[in-house]
Order: sequence, then structure tokens, then C-alpha cells
Amino acid sequence: MNRVFAPGCALMLCKPDLARKAQESLEGTLGPMGTLTTCCRHVPTLPPGTEVVNVCPGCDRRYRENYAEASTISLWELVVRTPSFPFSDYEGRRMTIIDACPTRDQARVQDAVRELVRKMNITLVEPAKTRSRSTCCGDIFWGEIPTEAVIRQMEKKAAEMPEEEIAVYCVSCVKAMFVGGKHPRHLADLLPGEETVPRTTAPDAWHRELDAFIDSHH
Repeated sequence: MNRVFAPGCALMLCKPDLARKAQESLEGTLGPMGTLTTCCRHVPTLPPGTEVVNVCPGCDRRYRENYAEASTISLWELVVRTPSFPFSDYEGRRMTIIDACPTRDQARVQDAVRELVRKMNITLVEPAKTRSRSTCCGDIFWGEIPTEAVIRQMEKKAAEMPEEEIAVYCVSCVKAMFVGGKHPRHLADLLPGEETVPRTTAPDAWHRELDAFIDSHH
């Protein structure tokens, strides 16, 4: 099988070292694979039958829906199948979870994420609106409504979260939950026991950075 690792623009922009470590960990189990740095918003050049290992929920949806020559699987689905993976132990710490919009209908991703949380000895407290009933973190509204209204949507979503710490698997959700006053922990950080540092969080500034990165990765 031709398999490539797609770290996604947002993770590459925020934590390129973490993206590299994730690929190295995968290759230790699955063998060498290429790296796909072309943004999923641009048409990738992929041989037929390529499996794209994604980290970003937006990438997951676009490779499922837009590119017939490729199939896609999340990093989380592969890690959860790796019995030798050195999971961090959070000793029963309570966290809640936010499900990203692009994978709201993808039980395979949601199940894998929750199994990883369980393997890290995290006590998961589900929010009332979860899985297919999850509401958007607010970021999707950027560019459609005034930024002040986007921030209010982020604050509203954060207020739905029953715990201060939130397990997250979307970088935009990380930004939104930080804006909303919560403590987001990206799954890619939780696995190796690293802190999640949101860096740029103001919606306008974040989208300028993201759009510039996307435009430069054809």
C-alpha cells in the first residue's frame, strides 16, 4: 500500500516538531512513508490507491469527499491499534471532549479518540452535546459574521464544556476553547505528555497566518 502522512497545515504551523515526531512514531510500526505537505484545499498529486494518514479533521473530510484516488485514516485510528505505543498516564484526571465539525458523522474517529483517552487513564466527562450532536466551536463562522460575534460563539461553546480541561483533536477548536477561557489539550500533545500552547489565538490573526500557510503549500 502507498501510504503518506499528512500532518495538516494547522499542526505544521503550530507545532512542526510534533508533526515530525508523530510520523517517526508511525514509521516505527508501519515502515517508511512519504510526507504530504500539499494543503488539502489544493489538489494533491497522489497515485491511485494512496492511503492518507491525517491529523486534521478538515483533511479527513476533504480526502474522503474530494479526492477519489485516495482513502484516508486518522492518526488516532492507527495509534489505538498499536499495542506497543507508550501512552502517557494521567492518573484519572478529569477532562471533557469536543468533537470537530468535519468528523461529526465519523464514529470511527470519535471511537478511536475516546479509546486513546481511556488508554491514557483520563476520566472522560462527555458534554451534553457530543459526537453527532456536537455544536461548532465557533471558528467556522469566521469571515461570515463580525469577529466579535465569532468570539461570542467561542465563549458560548466553551461554556457548554463541563470540565476546565478539554481533549481536542482540531487546532481551530484549540484556539476557540482558549478564547472561551478553557484549557484545551490537543490529542497530539496528550499522547507524549506535552502541554498545548495555543500561540496565536485572536481569530483574525490566526486566520491570516493559516491562509498564508495554505497559499504557500500548493
